[in-house]
Amino acid sequence: MPAIAYHKGSFMPLEEAKVGIMTHALHYGTAVFEGIRGNWNSDHEKVYIFRLREHMERLLQGCSILRMTLPLSVDDLCNLTIQMVEKCGYTEDLYIRPVAYKSAEKVANLKLPELEDDFFVLAIPFGKYLDSDGAIKCCTSSWRRTDDTMIPPRVKLAGIYINSILAKSDAVLSGFDEAILLNQDGHVCEGSGENIFIIKDGTISTPSLDSNVLPGITRDTVKTLIQKELGLNLVERSIDRSELYLADEVFLTGTAAHLTPVGQIDHRNIRDGEVGPITKELSRLYFQIVRGDNSKYIDFCTPVSPNGK
Repeated sequence: MPAIAYHKGSFMPLEEAKVGIMTHALHYGTAVFEGIRGNWNSDHEKVYIFRLREHMERLLQGCSILRMTLPLSVDDLCNLTIQMVEKCGYTEDLYIRPVAYKSAEKVANLKLPELEDDFFVLAIPFGKYLDSDGAIKCCTSSWRRTDDTMIPPRVKLAGIYINSILAKSDAVLSGFDEAILLNQDGHVCEGSGENIFIIKDGTISTPSLDSNVLPGITRDTVKTLIQKELGLNLVERSIDRSELYLADEVFLTGTAAHLTPVGQIDHRNIRDGEVGPITKELSRLYFQIVRGDNSKYIDFCTPVSPNGK
């Protein structure tokens, strides 16, 4: 069975979902996207889509930034995604990509209201994003995170991800797994595609939204676990670069990366360089939830049976 996408108002084989080379979004990055995980549970024989509604709500917030008007509500977007995953029939972990974009085939037009909008959603099999079974190695990037006065960082605008791509590529070429970006003030911001948390003396800190971080949905989930399940103190604040080196534990969170421990930053071990106890417990709780194995948080998950079984 071929992979199925929803594109231009109908379901079709993924290989047939195309855009023209004059499409405005291709030339100028005028698109909004989300990354959503579908986690396969073999015991339940279901894919659990994690926090689908929250992702679609954020997608529409991004649309408002780019003056897009989709003829689809949050409920419509969720239902189309569920149908698409059902039709694909995958029995493995998925990465789901909804995209709203300026579909007009017009070059040399920078006036957003004059351009047509469209939407597609697809899913692909997707395992680990960061290829490591333990703690990863990061570096501080020479590239700074885009400021809110340049491009709004609180939604996932396609064009802004050039910033992340430059940072990630330099990190990997230098032998690291991931990059950590600072903001324009020199404070810790986030990874190339993840939010960041540090643990010191039992207190967990993460950069506040005014540090130009994306208000991540996985970040929000982990904040809930820290406070409600572990009962630990959580602080959102500005974080200095040197605090990373002196932390007891550091970890990253994101849809693609899940919850990923960091063992080394700029060739300095974080404590002993291994996965710390708090990170390990948070990871255990998190993976229970995203696979639909924790009834307390089952509302975070949308179950989908492949091929409607």
